[in-house]
Order: sequence, then C-alpha cells, then structure tokens
Amino acid sequence: MIRMATPTQLAAGDPALLATIQRARRLLHRRALAGAAASVVPIPGLDWLVDAALLSRLIPAISAEFGLAPEQIAQLPPRKRQTVKKAVSVVGSMVIGRFLTEDLVIRASAALGRRLTVRRAAKLVPLAGQAVSALIGYAAIRYLGEQHIRDCVEVCRRARLRLPLPAHPAGPAVAARRPARG
Repeated sequence: MIRMATPTQLAAGDPALLATIQRARRLLHRRALAGAAASVVPIPGLDWLVDAALLSRLIPAISAEFGLAPEQIAQLPPRKRQTVKKAVSVVGSMVIGRFLTEDLVIRASAALGRRLTVRRAAKLVPLAGQAVSALIGYAAIRYLGEQHIRDCVEVCRRARLRLPLPAHPAGPAVAARRPARG
C-alpha cells in the first residue's frame, strides 16, 4: 500500500507553513466537533445539513489560511498566479482557488458515502448508536479537512509560495463566514 506524506512531513523545514498547518488543524478540529455534536441530535437529515454547511465554510477558511482563497490568488502577480493555478491543476484539487458551490461540497463528500450511510443507520440504535454516529461525523469532516490541508500544502510547495501570503481583504475568519457563490 502506498502511503502519502502528511502535511507536516511535506512542510518540514518551513516554520511558516508548519504554523499555518497548525492554525488550519485547530479550525478543522473545532468545526469537526460541531459536526459531531449535530450528529447526536436525532432529527433525520439534520446531520447532513450541518455537515454541508460546515464544509462549505471550512474549506474556504482553510484555503484562506494558506493564501489560496480566490481573492488572495487574484492579488498575486500574474506570473505567480499562473504558477499557483498550474500547481492546483497538478494536485487535482477541485476546491482550491474556487468559490464553493453546493455541488462541489457534495462531490467532495461523496467519497465518504459509506461512512455517512453507516452513521445514518447507527442513529437508529439509542445512545450507543448516537455515539457512533457522532464519532463517524467527526471522522468524516476531519478526513475531508485533512485532505484539503494536504492539498493546500502541496500547492504551496509546488508553487513555491512563501507564507504568509496577502491576507484576505476582510481576514480569513470573515472569508469563512461568507456564503458560497455559485
């Protein structure tokens, strides 16, 4: 089995990139806990809605931490902007440098279909099922977030971006609260 490098391994020797990874992981952890809490509530479909809402805000917030939000990329000099776009295409991320739409969030979470189906079935078992559902919800959001962090680190490495990059005009926290444009 081929093992992929972790974001921390990819960023070895770059303290600014390591600090950015830590900030992104703290953000990811908080959002994944919120998703897990929503998984415990026995209202059918609520967990899916909360997950979609969390992911539609989480992914742009992580991108903004790395300077890869659409507005931040647009502020780069033309040559560097092309390098970033090329790195994004090589990494194959469908969500870096783009405004997120509901369709992109659904496609990104489709990889977790089985886990989310198990989570739904687990909710039918009182207490233990809700705990399993919360654990699966946390793991699903955490997995998608870690994948996105890894993609962002790889884009920064390939494009030879030096962090910190130009901040989002309103700051990363505000960028994360903006609704997705489609």
